[in-house]
Amino acid sequence: MNIGFIGLGVMGAPMAGHLLDAGHAVHTSVNRTPAPADLLAKGLQVHASPREVGAHCEAVITMLPNTPDVERVLFEQGLADALTAGSLYIDMSSIDPVATKKFARKLREKDVLYLDAPFSGGQVGAKNATLSIMGGGPFEAFERAMPLLQIMGRNISHIGEESGSGQTCKIANQIVVALRIEAVGEALVFARQSGCDPAKVREALMGGFAASRILEVHGERMIDRTFEPGFRISLHAKDLDLALKAGGENGVPLPGTALCRQLLASAKANSDWEKDYPAIVKSLERLAGAGPALRQGA
Repeated sequence: MNIGFIGLGVMGAPMAGHLLDAGHAVHTSVNRTPAPADLLAKGLQVHASPREVGAHCEAVITMLPNTPDVERVLFEQGLADALTAGSLYIDMSSIDPVATKKFARKLREKDVLYLDAPFSGGQVGAKNATLSIMGGGPFEAFERAMPLLQIMGRNISHIGEESGSGQTCKIANQIVVALRIEAVGEALVFARQSGCDPAKVREALMGGFAASRILEVHGERMIDRTFEPGFRISLHAKDLDLALKAGGENGVPLPGTALCRQLLASAKANSDWEKDYPAIVKSLERLAGAGPALRQGA
């Protein structure tokens, strides 16, 4: 197939690479940053605009940072105008479910199949093609998209026929991830301030009911102070803002989510905004009056 892929960032680039490796022709548009050299070597085709991408492709995927970015690509930069009846549009960004419904309505008027398909798994999942993908929209769109989604992910679910269902599921995911990372950071800071070696505490917890992928991966990153971004704090803050907005609209209190969002605000105030989410531990350390590192002797 000729597939458009707009948004070749930290996660979008390896995802597009998997599509190229599978034999598809992948098209993208000129951006502020040059297209990755490894994708160009595999045959990535670069066009002047999203409109041109849409004119060349039967299916287009977007993987963009926020709701206004998706709206701009679709309706200001001409992608929606270029998509023809029967074509497939897959938005793998994490954006506002209400806006997603509005975008889907507009594309349905052109008989374009619209699937919102955000995912979980981060940079590692994108590189290893092991993403958990959450599809929302007509089952026909989900079925059409499945061969492409299976190239990029492993656990692929159709959440509901209503557009925005996938985005709602992704928000729920981000709530769980945020609270777990905060809990891991809080536990490790508590251990250190109580006189224990956080690394040994983490190792012990990995053998019990507290064990989790987040304790395993992000707990280690907190201890080792490796905060290079795979998924930036600024992006998780955006997702928690979406959660709090949707919670307010639906009358659902989200006290834990609100606490995590405040800790992210603290991270922004202390120049950690573009670090990876485990850097939230630095905000907890500041609140506890702890030293600069969890690792003993650091």
